[in-house]
Amino acid sequence: MPRTPAQETRLAILDWLKEPAVHFPARRRGDPAARGVGADAVAAKLGVPRKVAETHLRILTAAGLLRTSRIRWRTYYRRDDVRIAEVARMFEKGW
Repeated sequence: MPRTPAQETRLAILDWLKEPAVHFPARRRGDPAARGVGADAVAAKLGVPRKVAETHLRILTAAGLLRTSRIRWRTYYRRDDVRIAEVARMFEKGW
């Protein structure tokens, strides 16, 4: 089954969030590895509007692959590596 562009985009986001400091340089708000990455930064890297990036991030969060934290009015995203490993094992077993 071929991957869709949306799947490729979400896989890219997950890959970038493995090493957020490499893909999302620290700004005045702090280290992205410790705090997480905001939708604005993901949208800028993808070259899409923020709403599009938020949709991808919401889907990944709903699947349990990302964790969120709120700081004031912003949401920051980080990988949930434990959950990602669980999902990978399910697919390896032929789920």
